[in-house]
Amino acid sequence: MREFDYIIIGGGCAGLSIAYELEINEKLKDKTLAIIEPRKEYKKDKTWSFWKVAEHNFDDCVKKSWENFSINIPKKTNHLECKIYPYQSIDSGLFYEKINNKLKENKNIFYFKDLSEINSKNSFIFNSVPSIKKDHRNLWQHFCGVEVETQNNFFDDEIFNLMDFDCDQRESVHFFYTLPYSKNTALIETTWLSKMNDGSQKDYDSQIKDYIEKRLNLRNYKITYKEEGAIPLFYPTYEKERNKINIGTAGGMTRLSTGYTFLNIQQHSKYICQNIENISNAKKFEISKKYQFLDDIFLRVLDKNPEMMPDIFFKMFKSSPKTVIKFMSNKSNFFEDLSIILKMPKLTFVKALFY
Repeated sequence: MREFDYIIIGGGCAGLSIAYELEINEKLKDKTLAIIEPRKEYKKDKTWSFWKVAEHNFDDCVKKSWENFSINIPKKTNHLECKIYPYQSIDSGLFYEKINNKLKENKNIFYFKDLSEINSKNSFIFNSVPSIKKDHRNLWQHFCGVEVETQNNFFDDEIFNLMDFDCDQRESVHFFYTLPYSKNTALIETTWLSKMNDGSQKDYDSQIKDYIEKRLNLRNYKITYKEEGAIPLFYPTYEKERNKINIGTAGGMTRLSTGYTFLNIQQHSKYICQNIENISNAKKFEISKKYQFLDDIFLRVLDKNPEMMPDIFFKMFKSSPKTVIKFMSNKSNFFEDLSIILKMPKLTFVKALFY
């Protein structure tokens, strides 16, 4: 069976981002790469959104960018600006098309459906498939979103709604999220932060229908696209192996308190590219221990006090939007962290240290 210099297991966001970074920086001119991906075709299947706190390679795949957003709890709404760090939404279909068209230009890059089709013994492997053991104690961010199209102009496409907690919480943490791409199209998503033990939370279709028709008071619309997913709010387990690096969610690139992953993947891809000639000995790239510690406390509070979370999120955004965005995107300094922490219910968070 054929051997390759590099193997990427999983041709999704993380795997393709690394392949693209290596290709555009001419790191694959005299190296061979195998991408292991079982899907039959690439088509739009996800929406990746984030605050643009750093440059990335995919501005031409951005479906929409916003400089204003809102967050609300029952009877209270906070309108905020994010001009310095606009919120961007990437169309995965455009992302896949851009990268695969570029990779096709290199005759040293091959796609396979299964790792068993090649000899991986002497290759360096980048693995994006997380090893997740089922545990009823683990928290997840699970969601379902639909893109809707209206007959008439309905949405204000200059502002998006980051979190609407004015909905049924069912003893968990639940909010809706609305990204208006134009005046008559939007992505509307129901999002839960929970242990996924309660199957009743997965009546996503009825949740979305109820929200659109009763909360948004929208009647004449059609659904043009649907996506569903679950992000682990814990780090997958893995054993360190020689000549193997985990990437994406498998490599700890998901920020646990927010679920944000896309920009972390891009930063990781650049790091791998810069160190590819000596990748076996490169220092592990990870989200700062500071954020790992703060996220751990935050998720303990969420687990024990879900009823407090809408108010906690709302109060957090009482800080400067720039500060909160930097905090959520791993770019904040000590004083910015402190300004967020001081907005939190102190006794509740101190207790969480001892859970």
